[in-house]
Amino acid sequence: MATMEPGQRAVITAVTGFDGTIQRLMSLGLVEGAAIEMAGAAIGGDPLEFRLYGCGVSVRREQAERFLIDLSEPVG
Repeated sequence: MATMEPGQRAVITAVTGFDGTIQRLMSLGLVEGAAIEMAGAAIGGDPLEFRLYGCGVSVRREQAERFLIDLSEPVG
């Protein structure tokens, strides 16, 4: 997710490393199969904001690197 550009849509394909922070993000909906859209980033590029299920979620860049995505998946 960390390499996405604003406006890009993708589907999460895998999550690596299951520490407490990642588990909390997963409880917010960042799980395998979730459709996400990159909304933007704060000044300086961190944190990143994503939209999923009609809500915004801010994620630190180092955490976003733990979520693998597929940009070729069709997202509705």
